[in-house]
Amino acid sequence: MRIPILPATALVVLVVVPALLVVVDSAYIGRLAQLVLITIVLTSALNLLTGTAGLLSLDAAVYYGLGAYTAAILSVNAGTGFVVDVLAAIAICAVFGFIAGYAFVRLTSIFFAVATMALAISFHTTVLNWGELTRGPMGYRGIPPVVLFGHEFSGWLQTYFVTAAFCLAALLVAHRLMHSFYGNAVRAVREDEECARSLGLSTRRLRVEVYVVHAVVMGAAGALYAHSNQFIGPDNFVMLESALVLIAIVVGGIGSLPGAVIGALLIVLTPELLREVGHLRALVFGLVLFLSILFLPRGLFSEVRALALFRRTMRGAWAHRGGAR
Repeated sequence: MRIPILPATALVVLVVVPALLVVVDSAYIGRLAQLVLITIVLTSALNLLTGTAGLLSLDAAVYYGLGAYTAAILSVNAGTGFVVDVLAAIAICAVFGFIAGYAFVRLTSIFFAVATMALAISFHTTVLNWGELTRGPMGYRGIPPVVLFGHEFSGWLQTYFVTAAFCLAALLVAHRLMHSFYGNAVRAVREDEECARSLGLSTRRLRVEVYVVHAVVMGAAGALYAHSNQFIGPDNFVMLESALVLIAIVVGGIGSLPGAVIGALLIVLTPELLREVGHLRALVFGLVLFLSILFLPRGLFSEVRALALFRRTMRGAWAHRGGAR
C-alpha cells in the first residue's frame, strides 16, 4: 500500500505535534521535536544518495556541520542574517560537495564509503583543532535566532514551525526528484551502470549531481540548526552522527521516503525512551538496531534490500580488486 507521505507528514508536523506541544508545554520536548524534523531532512537527503543512487555514504556530519559552522561564523563575526547564512551555507556546501563528489564517484562500491568516512573524520578533527576559526571545543555561542520578514522566531514553539516548514520543503524536493524521469535515470545507474551508459546516460554526471544535492540539503539543515539552537560545537558533528543517519534509512527502508521519516523518528526517540535503563542505554539501543537490520533486511518501507545493497557494494569491491590483479 502506497503511503501518502507528504500529506500525512504535513498533517502530523503542522497540526498534531504542535497541539501536543502546547498541551505538554515543555521546552525540552519542543527541542526534541525540532531535532526529529532536522533528522528527517538529513535522512531524506541521504536517502537520495544511498537509496536512489546506491552510493553508501558516511559523510552526513560533514555537510550538516559545514552548513552550521558557516552560519555561526558569518552571523557571529559578520552580523549577517538568517537568510544570508542559509544561502551562504548552500553555496559553500555546493562547491565543496561538487569537489568531493567529483573525486569520490570515481571510486567503486565500498571504497566510496571509506572515502566519505575519512572525510567525516577529517572534518571533525578540523573543527576541533582550528580554534581561530571554529573556536575549537568551545564551539560557537550567541548565534542569533531565526529572523524572517522582520519577525524574530525566538521561542521554541515558533522555531518549531520554521523547522517544520523547512522539513516539509525538503521532503517535497526529495519526493519530486525520486518520482521523476531524473530519479528513474539515477536508479538505472544504480542497478546497471553499463546498461545505463549504453542508453546515453552520463553516469558520473548523475552521481555527482545527486551528491551535490544531498550536500546542499544537509548544509541548509545545518544552518537552520545553528540558528534555532543558538549554539554549536564539534560534538554535534562527530562520526557517530553520520553513522546514525545511515542506520536510520537502513532501519526505515533504503530508497523509501516514508522509511526515511520513520527511521529518523526511531533513531532520535528510541534513546529517549531507553533513559530508564541508565548506562545500559547505548547497549540496548545498539542491540535493537542490530536485530531490526537482521530480521527486517528490507527495513520497514523499502525499495532496496538493505543487505542486498551492502552485498552488492562488497561484491563490487572484490570485483574491482580482482580486476586490478
